[in-house]
Amino acid sequence: MPSEINWLLAGNFNLIRLPENRNRPGANITEMFLFNEALSALGVTKLELYGRKFTWTNKQFSALLEWSDWFFTSQSWTHTFPYISVSTLAMKSFDHGPYLISDNTPIPKGRILHFENNLMEHEQFLNIIHHGLSLPTFQIDATKHITAKFKNLRRLVNAWQAQLSNLKASIANVKLILSFMGILEEFRDLTLMEWNFKSILENRLISLLRQQKIYWKQRSTMRWVTKGDASTNFFHANATIKRRKNLITTHQEHSSMHIMKNPSFSRMLTRINWENQNLDQCT
Repeated sequence: MPSEINWLLAGNFNLIRLPENRNRPGANITEMFLFNEALSALGVTKLELYGRKFTWTNKQFSALLEWSDWFFTSQSWTHTFPYISVSTLAMKSFDHGPYLISDNTPIPKGRILHFENNLMEHEQFLNIIHHGLSLPTFQIDATKHITAKFKNLRRLVNAWQAQLSNLKASIANVKLILSFMGILEEFRDLTLMEWNFKSILENRLISLLRQQKIYWKQRSTMRWVTKGDASTNFFHANATIKRRKNLITTHQEHSSMHIMKNPSFSRMLTRINWENQNLDQCT
């Protein structure tokens, strides 16, 4: 399947991938292996399904339930629609339930520090850390003093990150200038100043590519040692899949009620926190 084209493959395959995709024993292990092997050979990306655990029922007493409806996309689709999700709707008269494919999420991102490991390759990193830790805190208590130190460092690193140029754009600009220097070299010899400038750009490009490698390695769940940098798009897609799996879209209370909206979700978390505090006080 072409990975550079946006495509979506969905439907009832009448096959399951794991024994857990069926509520009763009796699954065909050979068919599962063949199905998984075919999907691996095609290089498709599976979309996570939210809502019901199974997608098909035989509508009998003591019903047999299976997850036989699957949704697969290309790596290009994952990049174009990083927040896409598939949720199940209520089953009515059919043995298969309807599904809703959406491309947004109502859960906002938290304003916290997401430290990027590639920042440690930056030439200004140590100076920023030293400056952040040297800022005064005016705290006497040792614990508050350390906490204030880290808060100052977080604020400084966030401000520094916002000023840094985009890594992808920087790599593209350096490659563009190097291409121009290569064309110029075909028509005449470079001057000493131009040759030194080209050498500096080449070292800069190596540094930027190393930062990009660390950037996507941090986000991917796949083993870098087995894939290396053979396919950057492969790791981009897996990083997006990781974020999609970790995204909390709903929460089921003890009353079996699913909470999806932001205000309800916030009130539920506040109530749980308040109950836990009261429990701690009682014990």
